[in-house]
Amino acid sequence: QVHLVESGGGSVQAGGSLRLSCVPSGGTFSINAIGWYRQAPGKERELVARISLSGSIEYADFVKGRFTVSRDNAENTVLLQMNSLKPEDMALYYCNAILRVQSVYTGTFSWGQYWGQGTQVGS
Repeated sequence: QVHLVESGGGSVQAGGSLRLSCVPSGGTFSINAIGWYRQAPGKERELVARISLSGSIEYADFVKGRFTVSRDNAENTVLLQMNSLKPEDMALYYCNAILRVQSVYTGTFSWGQYWGQGTQVGS
């Protein structure tokens, strides 16, 4: 079964840097779009950055100039480099992907949205 594997979160002080990575794993799939959302306590989940199949990138205004999202198509990996972290960046970060996945039962393909389990940034 396809799932998203995240890594790279941890404790960091304001002004520091972290890099998150996410890779879909399991099954046969292709990626349409992949990126990151975050959710702080008491707040709704919000888009941080995402990158499409064509390579177009969308950033939330609050991370422009500080975060960089990139994608390694050969490794099916998306990276989020976070620099100049602020206290308000501390949250649970979720990888999100739109995948075309092949059913192990029927062999047919279908589109679906997938979420990682979340990785904590900050204390």
